[in-house]
Amino acid sequence: MKIIAQDPAQTSQRAKVGMIGLAAVLLLIGLASAIFATANHDRQVAAIGSARPDVVANMVAANIVDPNAPKEPLAELGVAPSAARPDGNTVETRPAAAKH
Repeated sequence: MKIIAQDPAQTSQRAKVGMIGLAAVLLLIGLASAIFATANHDRQVAAIGSARPDVVANMVAANIVDPNAPKEPLAELGVAPSAARPDGNTVETRPAAAKH
């Protein structure tokens, strides 16, 4: 392996070119970030007949949970076994004791 001595002027020129290139890349990234940030901060346009957030929030809050609603939808579909007993109580599942 041969070591070639470089001219100090050439080394400083390479360092300057590298720093200018790095600064240009950072400037372009900052500019693109600013453009995308302003594009995302546009206010929302309310179209005629569209849902208003305050009305939708009140509708969701007013929903009443039906006590007769299915509690085990997979068991009703037959996909999973039911934990309910015939007398209406539910079976409590506990992990099996570890064998020593």
